[in-house]
Amino acid sequence: MTRWRPLPETLPREARHLVGRLRGLKDRTGLSLAELARRTAYSKSSWQRYLSGAKQPPRGAVQALCRVAEVEQGRLLALWELADQTWPHGGTGAPGPPDTEAVPVRVTVAGGVGYRRWRAAALVSFAVIALLALWLLWTLPRGGG
Repeated sequence: MTRWRPLPETLPREARHLVGRLRGLKDRTGLSLAELARRTAYSKSSWQRYLSGAKQPPRGAVQALCRVAEVEQGRLLALWELADQTWPHGGTGAPGPPDTEAVPVRVTVAGGVGYRRWRAAALVSFAVIALLALWLLWTLPRGGG
């Protein structure tokens, strides 16, 4: 089992809990950070930052670790959602090189509605506009008469 350094004191409780669970999963797999990097789309240095609390892990990294550890993702992703709301922007450690493997995109919608709801609303709006356009094309009088 890995001997982990203490997490930064400035890290919010939800973020500390998430990192603790991620550390536990990583230890449970028995994999080194290099092996974890080989089995996921995230580099060894990225995993070091995520598991030290220096950088917020992207949702995809949490999902990848769950797959490698062969555990259900639901609870850990719910914990990620809570941590995502409180995680300090820019991380808590010294600035490091940006992650090139996974760049999270944050979409903020009024009322705290998540990205999935925003995307669903955009898709429904697009479908309604497309149907309206088709209806107008069908009902407009055609020239030549």
